Amino acid sequence: MKKETRSDSNPLFAQKHNYHRFFLKLALSCLLVGLTVRLLFTDSFSLSSVVHNPPPLANAIPNSPFLSFPPPPSYSADFPVNQTQTSPQDAVECDLFVGDWVPDLNGPRYTNESCRVIQDHQNCMKNGRPDSGYLYWRWNPRGCELPKFSPRKFLDMMRDKSLAFIGDSISRNHVQSLLCLLSQVEEADAVYHDEEYKSRIWKFPSHNFTLSVLWSPFLVKADIFEDINGVSSSEPQLYLDVVDDKWTSQYKNFDYVVIAGGKWFLKTAIYHENNTVTGCYKCHGKNLTDQGFQHAYSKALQQAFDFMTDSEHKPVVFFRTTTPDHFEYGEWFNGGYCNRTLPFKEERINMRYEDSILRSIELEEFDRAKNASPNFKLLDTTGLSLLRPDGHPGPYRYFHPLLNSTVQNDCLHWCLPGPIDSWNDILLQMLII
Repeated sequence: MKKETRSDSNPLFAQKHNYHRFFLKLALSCLLVGLTVRLLFTDSFSLSSVVHNPPPLANAIPNSPFLSFPPPPSYSADFPVNQTQTSPQDAVECDLFVGDWVPDLNGPRYTNESCRVIQDHQNCMKNGRPDSGYLYWRWNPRGCELPKFSPRKFLDMMRDKSLAFIGDSISRNHVQSLLCLLSQVEEADAVYHDEEYKSRIWKFPSHNFTLSVLWSPFLVKADIFEDINGVSSSEPQLYLDVVDDKWTSQYKNFDYVVIAGGKWFLKTAIYHENNTVTGCYKCHGKNLTDQGFQHAYSKALQQAFDFMTDSEHKPVVFFRTTTPDHFEYGEWFNGGYCNRTLPFKEERINMRYEDSILRSIELEEFDRAKNASPNFKLLDTTGLSLLRPDGHPGPYRYFHPLLNSTVQNDCLHWCLPGPIDSWNDILLQMLII
C-alpha cells in the first residue's frame, strides 16, 4: 500500500498549507487584539468616571444625563408608592404642607430638551449629573391627594390676569419651573428683561396672561455691590424703613403675587433707618452695633406686609417661606457640597439654627399681616424642601465639572426638572381651593 506523502514541492499543497497557517495566525491575532481593546476600553471608562465626577454620589444610579429619562429606580419599602386619598376639596382639615415624598414612577413632566427657559446653573441634566433618582418623587400630603400640576387648568384660571413673583434667585428658580410646566400647553413670549436678566416679564398671548419675576432680594430698598458671579465688592446697604420701589411701583398691576425673602438677610450688611446708619450684621471692624439679621428681617417683612395691607389694591398674595440649603462639610464659600441622592425621612433631619430663626420671624409677621388682610395665603414650602437634599445642582451648576478642579457647589437652588416643580402643584391647588 502506497503511503500518502507530503511534498513541499507541490505548489498547490504548499499554497493550502500557507493559507491554513495564515488564517490560524489571523484568528489568534484578532482574538488578542479584541481582548486588548476590551481591557483598554474598560479602563478608559473607569478613568473617565473618576476624572469627570465630583465626590462620589451616594447611591448614584448611572445613566445618560441627556435627551431622555432612564427608567425609574427601584424603591425600598421605606418609601411606599402613593396611595389614592381624598381630594383637598373634600378634606377641609388637609394640610398641603404636611406629608411625605413618595415614588413617582411617571417621572417629570418636562425635560431639559423640551423646556428652553431653564437657566444654565439649574440645568443639571445638560451639565452631566449622572444620577436620575431625584426625578422620580412627588410630594404627597398625608390628609389628601395632591393632583399633579395641570398647565391647561392653570392658564384657564389666569386668563386675562397677571401674576408676579417677587424676591431673590429662588423666586426666579420657581418661575422657571412654572414656565416649563406651562410650556406643555403654550410657550411664553419674553417681552422684557432688565440689564442683568434678573427681572423679567413673559406673555401668554392665547390666554392674555402676564407672568413676571421682580428681583428684590431684601424686599426693602438696598444698594447691592455684587457682580454676576455673586462676588461682593462692599457690604449691602439696607434701608429698613423704605420698601423697594422695584416691586411696589408695579404692585397695582398684579392680580396674584408670590413674594418671599430669606437667605439674603444672612449676608453681611449695613442697616439704615431714618436716613441714619443704625447698625449692621457681621460688619467686623466697622465700629457699629451688630443688630443681628433677625432685626433686619423682621423690619423688612413688616414694611413689605404693611405696604400690601395698606394698599387699596388687593391681589391674592402668597407668602412663600424660606428655603433651607443642604450644604454639608462647609458652606458655599469654603467647600461645602451636597451629594445625596435620596430624600430625607422626616425624623432624620433638623433645621439649621439660622433657617429656624428666619422661619419663626416669617410666621410671626405673616400672622400679623393676615389678621389685617384676608387675601394673604401661606405657601409654606420650608418643611417639604428640607427633606430633599438630593434635588440641588451641587457641582453640576457647571458643565461636566472635573474632580480635581475647584467648583462652587450649589446646594440651595433646585435642578430643573426637580423638587421645586411640586411647589407649583401646591400653588395651583391653593388657587383652586
